[in-house]
Amino acid sequence: MAKAKAREEEQRAADSSDGAAAPADEQDRSPDERLPVEPGEHHELPDREGCEDILRKMLLIRRFEERAGEMYTKAAIGGFLHLAIGEEAAVVGAALAMRESDYLISTYREHGQALVRGVDPNRVMAELFGRQDGVSKGHGGSMHLFDVEKRLMGGYGIVGSNMPLAAGLALASDYLGTEDVTLCMLGDGAVNQGNFGECLNLAALWNLPVVFMVINNQFGMGTAIERHSAITDLSKRGDGYGVPGSRCNGMDVLDTRDEIERALKAAREERTPQLVEAVTYRFRGHSMADPEEYRSKEEVEEWQRRDPIATFRERVTREDVMSDDDVDSLDSEAQQRVDEAVEFAERSPFPELEALYDDLYSYDSDRIPGWWVIDERAPETHRGEALRESSSEAMRELAEAGAAYAEVGDAEERRKRPDPEEGEEQSSGPREEEGGGD
Repeated sequence: MAKAKAREEEQRAADSSDGAAAPADEQDRSPDERLPVEPGEHHELPDREGCEDILRKMLLIRRFEERAGEMYTKAAIGGFLHLAIGEEAAVVGAALAMRESDYLISTYREHGQALVRGVDPNRVMAELFGRQDGVSKGHGGSMHLFDVEKRLMGGYGIVGSNMPLAAGLALASDYLGTEDVTLCMLGDGAVNQGNFGECLNLAALWNLPVVFMVINNQFGMGTAIERHSAITDLSKRGDGYGVPGSRCNGMDVLDTRDEIERALKAAREERTPQLVEAVTYRFRGHSMADPEEYRSKEEVEEWQRRDPIATFRERVTREDVMSDDDVDSLDSEAQQRVDEAVEFAERSPFPELEALYDDLYSYDSDRIPGWWVIDERAPETHRGEALRESSSEAMRELAEAGAAYAEVGDAEERRKRPDPEEGEEQSSGPREEEGGGD
């Protein structure tokens, strides 16, 4: 026992010197200990136009996310909602370093990524509302934003699932001989997935033009990084696969921009894949359903003092590049733009029932026989991909009844809608609830 305890103490001492994790109760979780560099002063400010562009993008993302959280509490947004409030500098800084022709692929926390790549905020909000005019036609919701014209190649709900797709995109760029680089954003929890090692290994083996950007917001869901990773300096996780790693301050938009710019250049010109860890922090929980019992209020407040928007604003006003009134005007502009997006989303219709299986698979029924999807929601089972041709009145009635029972979508209007063939009277009000909540 004594020898085992001595070995344990030696390991703890070694861990503290090489970036590996000590037990959680011994960790200093302050920004000073976590962030690789201090924000701001070691990067020269852009000109006024550049500073306006940065603030405009970060403010739009912040106000959009705040309003999305508000609409979720009003049940206008269903499913899950993952906000990235506090991570704006990491998202905007990375996008500033990219070319328009580069590919961006993200995780399920990707509202900001869509906005910064130039996707119309109206369409992003409509997608969160599950509406037909959404960027994914209302089929994807918050976690699955996609716009091939902007080379936003999607957000993905399965942790680490975007990494093999990123390697595939990079392989296509290499195969076609283009200069396009793929930037793959992932969370700190994804580095423990098997996909991580497999993809980094193949990327290095095949010299693929890809940059894996770990947005380390300190928690994999509710699990602190020192509890899920033996090495807390995640930039080192590529060493064994031949992928060089680096770190940047993800709370500093300029530090993030410069580091991602360097990594993209190496991937583009030298065909050397890169791993970049952007150390940041999310001010909200993992999702809107997160009770946040795994961290203290004091810890969150300490990180909020490094708010990337507030610190950048303080610097541009202190150095007389912009005035407080200038920044306030940009903020008002962002809030107005988000108001317009909500109004647009509320006006947009829900997708038709017949669109349920659209765009799920690419198939050729002449050469590949079989059913890709089986729809069993009605007595007459049929091919899901043929829903538009095979839908029946019985299936529609069951779907309408199910939606009304669950009180989703336009269920209220469906309940009120009279059936002229049956001579039904319009409902006088909502049905009584049955059962209990989870």
